[in-house]
Amino acid sequence: MKRPEGFDKAPPPADPKQRAGRAARTPRAPVEPSKRDRAPRTPDAASPEAARPAKAAGASKPARPPRSPRPRAAGRPPKDTGRRDARRAAAEARREARRAAAERRRYEKAEIRRFTRRQRTRRIAIWTTVGTVGLVVVLVLVAILSPILSLRTVLVEGTSRVDASAVQAKVEAQLGTPLALIDYGRIDADLREFPVIRSYTTETIPPGTIVLHITERQPVVGVASASGDFVYVDPAGVTVQTSKERLPGVPLVIESGTSLPNPAFDAAVEVLQAMPAELRGQIDTITATTRDDVWLTFAGVPQAVKWGSADDSLTKVRLLEILRANFGGTPGTFDVSATSNGIFRPA
Repeated sequence: MKRPEGFDKAPPPADPKQRAGRAARTPRAPVEPSKRDRAPRTPDAASPEAARPAKAAGASKPARPPRSPRPRAAGRPPKDTGRRDARRAAAEARREARRAAAERRRYEKAEIRRFTRRQRTRRIAIWTTVGTVGLVVVLVLVAILSPILSLRTVLVEGTSRVDASAVQAKVEAQLGTPLALIDYGRIDADLREFPVIRSYTTETIPPGTIVLHITERQPVVGVASASGDFVYVDPAGVTVQTSKERLPGVPLVIESGTSLPNPAFDAAVEVLQAMPAELRGQIDTITATTRDDVWLTFAGVPQAVKWGSADDSLTKVRLLEILRANFGGTPGTFDVSATSNGIFRPA
């Protein structure tokens, strides 16, 4: 609010001469005695002050009620809080930035540790693999070159018709050779010289032993030779044994041809192999002129079997067992050439 012109201006100083003349012209009023010099006034009985009871000596004054906050003048502008809020927001933003930076540093350190740990684990794995491979190579070299693991003993098992000492002598030619350098091809060639050996397996027992497990050929039939000897052959026609006497439980093949094997011989062998061992051991002779004309005879019983072809031999075996169970040792002929109808013809 603008004040009237000249209100704020102080009055000009008065001239000393004027002040002296003004003082001489104005008479000074008599000085009234002060309130301290005045005599105490006795309240009148009729005045309202006399009617008020006198305060007791020593009585305390009543407590003054708290002042209420003075209302803000209507024309006073409010305080500027926007700048203070901006400062607070800026400080909070700086704190958040510091926290984010610290969190980022922690994350980066964790990632570095994790990456370093992974690299260390990978490095350890690589060196472990290299060390293992190196150790294996060293062990292999020791096994190959060391005389401790060289062949010193040869054992032969499973022979009954083959001379085990002869087989052992063949393999012992490689004594002193490290087990890892044994020539198994040479062993195979040496054992082929024994036709009775059908198959074999080898077993290596450190520090210096090889065991040969021999599987021999088994005679399935015998053939009477021109010299009167009996030649026993396996299903492939390979001679297993030659003897002047018949082997028990091995049937003789009659009229199967001069050279073995042949179709008639193969048919006879197929029929015998279809039989169980107990029944096959009771067969005395088997005759096969062709593949479709096979005859059997039993040992100790005047019975014969017309077998026919070698086809359906398993079915014919079951049919023959049923007929023999019904007719026992009655002399006669069993006809199982037709699998649908077995016949027994008494002698």
